[in-house]
Amino acid sequence: MKRNNLILITTLTLAGGTCPTMAASSSLEKQILKLQPQADKNGDGKLSKAEEAALDRMILKRFPQADADGDGVLSIKEQQNLIRQAIARAERQGGQNSDAGTDQTKGRKPPTHANVKYGKHERNVFDIWLADSPKSTPLAIYIHGGGFRAGSKEKLNQNVLNELLKAGISVASINYRYMSATTPLPTPHHDARRALQLMRSNAKEWNIDKERVAAFGGSAGAQICMWLAFSDEMAKPDSKDPIERESTRLTCVATAGGQTTNDIEFWQNKIATLLGPNTDVKTLSRPLGNIRDPEKAHLAKWGAKTPDEAKEIARRHSAVSIVSADDPPIFMSYGMTPTAKPPTDRGRIRGWLIHHVNLGIALKEKTDALKLEAHLKYPGAEIKYQSQVEFFVDKLLKK
Repeated sequence: MKRNNLILITTLTLAGGTCPTMAASSSLEKQILKLQPQADKNGDGKLSKAEEAALDRMILKRFPQADADGDGVLSIKEQQNLIRQAIARAERQGGQNSDAGTDQTKGRKPPTHANVKYGKHERNVFDIWLADSPKSTPLAIYIHGGGFRAGSKEKLNQNVLNELLKAGISVASINYRYMSATTPLPTPHHDARRALQLMRSNAKEWNIDKERVAAFGGSAGAQICMWLAFSDEMAKPDSKDPIERESTRLTCVATAGGQTTNDIEFWQNKIATLLGPNTDVKTLSRPLGNIRDPEKAHLAKWGAKTPDEAKEIARRHSAVSIVSADDPPIFMSYGMTPTAKPPTDRGRIRGWLIHHVNLGIALKEKTDALKLEAHLKYPGAEIKYQSQVEFFVDKLLKK
């Protein structure tokens, strides 16, 4: 296999696409550019050798452990090993709550407006589908998952898109900057806020009702959605930038497999110990770029200099910590029961833990104490709404 084909296959597989090992190079390029449009630096619709080299560097930056011999270059063997691991991970996580996986664009209705810029970075773009209606329509904004390191706006579920549009709800799907040592959390959260405000600033042109705006997403996207929903108003009325004057408040929010808290003690006592009383929560951590030490990676993740600073930033972006009685209703879904046992496949354990229903239960206990409307769905639970779409139709369309 030619090296350039292998680079393309590796990138596609890690981005969540299928592994087209028998596809032609041109077909691979098209799939890569659909999932990673920013790779085409010169905008000619093709990948030059320099652009392929940049993809290679991107892979190495995101997966430094793949460089087994530490020479700073991914050999063919190292890329093949990484592909096998990515395919295995995708197969294991097929039923997980995280929505960073399958591309949903095949056969999809084209967006009314595609790749609308809301910031300077190449990932500061969103697509929007406007519902056909003579009256202003509600808007549901999808925020993808992927651990703040992967995923794209193309992960919006096609069936959900179609059902919302059919109901008369416009839909948007955003990209945001990935977390890194130079763009730590809460950079993705702030990107989502800016995208929301830009959409509101175009409400008249796009026939959108500013007072009926919702957000939905899975995993990391769910965390961003909850931060938007439960934060106090972040508009700046006196700003010279008219976009910053737009409201950031939501009408309702829906999440799947969301991390409702970033509190290390909660994760240690309620999540990590599901594997046994002596399990250390640090075993769930991942390197951040070339930062492999768990404690240093945690500080870099939040752009903090001290553990106390990291703890405070994490608290301000935890739904359980910031939710209040005047916040919008939430629909949460998780893929396991509270009494479910950990998977026997070690490769699935981390995904199972970080999407555990205990996270939803913690938020439900807090919302119940506040008398705030919240719905928690998991296998066997008795619940009013069976889907995000049903919840949105009720909250955005019925008065």
